[in-house]
Amino acid sequence: MNIQTYFPTPELSPFIKTYKVIETPVHVVNQVLPETSPVMVFRLSGQVIVNHNGSSNALEPIVVSGLRKSGRAMQYGSGTINILVNFREAAMASFIREPLHELSDASISMNYLDGFNDIAQMQEQLAEQPSHEARIELIERFLLGRILDKKPDNMVIAAIREIQFAGGQLRMRDLAVSLNVSQDVFEKRFRRVAGLSAKQFAYIVKMKSVVEKGRSGQTLAQIALDAGYFDQPHFNKDFKLFTGLTPTEFFKSPIFW
Repeated sequence: MNIQTYFPTPELSPFIKTYKVIETPVHVVNQVLPETSPVMVFRLSGQVIVNHNGSSNALEPIVVSGLRKSGRAMQYGSGTINILVNFREAAMASFIREPLHELSDASISMNYLDGFNDIAQMQEQLAEQPSHEARIELIERFLLGRILDKKPDNMVIAAIREIQFAGGQLRMRDLAVSLNVSQDVFEKRFRRVAGLSAKQFAYIVKMKSVVEKGRSGQTLAQIALDAGYFDQPHFNKDFKLFTGLTPTEFFKSPIFW
C-alpha cells in the first residue's frame, strides 16, 4: 500500500486537512480506525469492499464516509487507487445540506446527497486527468463550487477543542455550561455539525489517544488507567469495539491507518 499526501490550497485549508492518494498494487486487507472528521473518497480504479459486523459491501466509486464509533476491515483489490479528502472537524457541514449525523456509521454514494447528482460527470473527468496533482486540482475546483457557508459554528469548534484538550475525558453537561448554552441545544448543534453526539465524539478522541500511547510502547495497564478504566475487561471491550481487534492483536498487526 502506497500513500501520498497532498495539502489544500489556502482557500480550502480552513476546511480540509489533507488529500491522500492510496495505491494498492496487490490485494490487501487494512483495518481502518474511526476518525473525528468525515471523508470524501474518489476511487479511480479497482474495488473496495467493507467488512463490518459480519457483512460485506462493495463501495460505490465516489462516497462520503461519516463518523463511526468502531473500526472496520477494508479489502482493497489489486490495482485500486483512491483519493481521500480528509476534512477538518465540523468542516464538511459547509459543503452539504444534510445534517452530518445522518451520515454516521455509513459510506454513502455522493450522488444521494442534495446538490451532488452530477457526480458521474466528475468521475469521468477524474479519469481523464494526466496526474494525481491534476486530479486533486479538479477535486478542489469541484469543492470550491459547492461551499454553502464559509462561517464555522464557533460553539461546536470550541467544544471540539475542549474535548481534544481533555483527551476525551470530560462531562458533556459541564462542557455545555462552560459554553453558556443548554445541554439540549448543545447536543443538537454538535450532532448536526460534527457528525456524532458530543459523548460519542469524545469516545473517539479518547480511544485515538489510547492507540497513540500503545504505539509509543506504554504498557496497556497504564494506558487503561490513564484513560479512566479501572478494570481490564472493560478496557479490552472498548478497545475491540474501536479497532475491531484485541489490544494484543492490534499492536502485532503491521497494517492499519
